[in-house]
Amino acid sequence: MSIMRLLQQAQGGQGLGQLASQLGLDDAQAESLTSLLAPAIGSAARQRAESGGLGDVLARLRGEDQAGLFDDAEAAASSDGQAQGRDFLSALLGGQEAADGLAEEAAARSGVDRDLVSQFLPALAAMAQGGLQRQMPDDQIEAAEQEAQGGGLAGMIGGLLGGGGQRGGGGLGMLNDLLDADGDGSAMDDVLGRFLRR
Repeated sequence: MSIMRLLQQAQGGQGLGQLASQLGLDDAQAESLTSLLAPAIGSAARQRAESGGLGDVLARLRGEDQAGLFDDAEAAASSDGQAQGRDFLSALLGGQEAADGLAEEAAARSGVDRDLVSQFLPALAAMAQGGLQRQMPDDQIEAAEQEAQGGGLAGMIGGLLGGGGQRGGGGLGMLNDLLDADGDGSAMDDVLGRFLRR
């Protein structure tokens, strides 16, 4: 399941619409932005893992107490939710400047006001982080960390980049599936390189 499909399932399929309502966007704008940004978040996480940041990606998915942001659009859109989303994006992209660049690109491509995108992106990231935490509880994160330490890192990176790797039902296999944005047709994949900071 890609992050895009994960987000489309939030709150029984109503999460994106409710998030849009909280931030003053219509459903079409929210869907357009999500189709750009969700695969970009997954791609950034894959690239971060490939560049040696697997441990940091896994650490950002710890904390089942934050998983409620997936089920509560109001919480994700709140100042605290957006702050958490900005922190998540900053960790994946390598800094707030890169996250700002991604928001600016999404605004230009979607035609949505830049200020609205700057609120929607971190709220969406917080919801995505909560969904990932819901899908991968802390005990599975620990299993993934042990798997990587036990020699599974090469297979993990290969899987994230489409090279096969491990596709098991838990641990790293689960993370592979969640971060697999291939086939989503993201228009942002070709510009991520401009923003991602190693």
